[in-house]
Amino acid sequence: MKHLWIAPLAALATVLLPISAAAAKPSLREVPEIEEPLFAVAMAKEVADHCDSLGARFLKGLGELRRLRAHANELGYADSEIRAYIESDVEKARMRARGEKLLFASGVSYEDPETFCAFGRTEIEKNSAIGVLLRAK
Repeated sequence: MKHLWIAPLAALATVLLPISAAAAKPSLREVPEIEEPLFAVAMAKEVADHCDSLGARFLKGLGELRRLRAHANELGYADSEIRAYIESDVEKARMRARGEKLLFASGVSYEDPETFCAFGRTEIEKNSAIGVLLRAK
């Protein structure tokens, strides 16, 4: 079973510019205003990758990733800290497990792509953080 959780994290890494390291701070996973939108981008990408009738709003997602980077910088996180967070195998596994838990709880099955479509359409209807990053094709 192939999961593409890495793509949103890698996209965030590509918009980073080097700056000086900041003082010790909590892990970015403990900063909800960074963690939650990043999770929404990853979930929207996963839904779009498994549902042929829905697509990701690529420019909106990229804009969100740039906004997250800028906000993390404003909070005092250096780009090297952001990069370490998004490239961490531990963080990727944690986010993947969190996403799979949400999908399972929502009745989504990797064996049935239509369940991804139903989940995505529901998120679009709710205008959720995930839904605003998806569009009907």
